[in-house]
Amino acid sequence: MNNEKNNPDIFGKAIKAYYESHDSEEIVVHSPDFDDDVIPVEYLFRSYQEMPPIEKKALQLCRGRVLDVGCGAGSHALYLQNEKGLEVLAIDTSEGAIEVCKKRGVKDAKNISFEDLSEEKFDTILLLMNGTGIVGKMRKLDSFFTKLKKLLNAGGQVLIDSSDLIYLFEADEDGGIWVDAAAGYYGELSYSLSYKGETSEVFDWLYLDFDSLSLAASKNNFVCERVKKGEHYDYLAKLSLK
Repeated sequence: MNNEKNNPDIFGKAIKAYYESHDSEEIVVHSPDFDDDVIPVEYLFRSYQEMPPIEKKALQLCRGRVLDVGCGAGSHALYLQNEKGLEVLAIDTSEGAIEVCKKRGVKDAKNISFEDLSEEKFDTILLLMNGTGIVGKMRKLDSFFTKLKKLLNAGGQVLIDSSDLIYLFEADEDGGIWVDAAAGYYGELSYSLSYKGETSEVFDWLYLDFDSLSLAASKNNFVCERVKKGEHYDYLAKLSLK
């Protein structure tokens, strides 16, 4: 469990405040690489109709027993449970988020990290809202795939989305892209979050282009299929064991 003093449960506090009193104060996202951005908390409570096409497609493809990783306020889990009749385990490292998931009616929600989950098997592992983010760094991809293998049933699938941040790098006069290779992979970012005067510790977050995901998948004996392209360099991929 996070040390509350040093690393406050930003998402949990914001989600609880919105759920309990419709407090819509936004979460502020800080990164050394970009200007501050915000996360509207009400977006975490969106209905299926309000979800982007990539998320809708992922939910349509879910089958069997589902693991919803980084479930937030539980919107995906509730749809799968109530509309598709699937058995869902929703997990999040935010204690407050899991508390709200349960109050909203998610039948099985646990305050646990993906890395710490063990001795359970799933037919679908769902990682949305830049699902590759939890990997953190490129060098951790192999251990991520190892964990997926341990949690998947035979014939199981992983549905994961991400974005290719290559568009952030200005094209040169010939229309090419300039990236500083010495600086490491361009999709490796670090963030911290603020809410009502509290700020989280800095954490790593990985945006992964499809080709890099596909290469890592193949290396780890997975088949990687791009099942939907988004409107702006984002995509939904399906991973399955060879």
